[in-house]
Amino acid sequence: MNKAEILIIDDEPQIRKLLQINLESNDYKVIQASNGKEGLMLAANHPPDVILLDIGLPDKSGHEVLKELREWYNKPIIILSVQDNETDIISALDNGATDYLTKPFRTGELLARIRSAIRRSQNTTNNSSIICGDIEIDFVARIVKRKGEIVKLTSTEYNLLILFAKNEGKVLTHQFILKEIWGYGYQTETQYLRVFVGTLRKKIEENYNNPQHIITESGVGYRFE
Repeated sequence: MNKAEILIIDDEPQIRKLLQINLESNDYKVIQASNGKEGLMLAANHPPDVILLDIGLPDKSGHEVLKELREWYNKPIIILSVQDNETDIISALDNGATDYLTKPFRTGELLARIRSAIRRSQNTTNNSSIICGDIEIDFVARIVKRKGEIVKLTSTEYNLLILFAKNEGKVLTHQFILKEIWGYGYQTETQYLRVFVGTLRKKIEENYNNPQHIITESGVGYRFE
């Protein structure tokens, strides 16, 4: 049994019902809100394990709700929206969304994203190492291994990999990565980032041309799996 509780904040009754059926059939507990105010109230009174948030709410923008939630709520928030333009996606991710799926979405993919988000949320933040598939990162020794073999990384490549690994499964925007690794002055240097991602891929991927760890989210950023 999953036991996890999921709050759906969406003004479309059909979407809420569909989500409820699919989630409850996978052993999740579901609570619902039809607008931003109700969603914020439910989240505050009994914080769920995951929030599924629509952007187009009747009383206030989902972006506003996201910002208010992120003032205190630190568990996964997955955006479900018909708005698929890069501006909305990047804004949501930069404001703290864990993930972003556009409607209509595939139920299987949503369930996979939820499982991944919950798993990451439950991981303790003081782990001395992380294992992602065939990649093992030892934070104390600052050693990276792939299939048991040490991978030699530059300081920047290592810091970039750590940022990805600590946000496993989450889409990180170009601007966020550039700010975190190089500082505010580099937030428009997306080509600069592509070069470093390329060199890192060559060192940690089985097949550089078909990466399994550092996945490109076109026009938005990267996801680490």
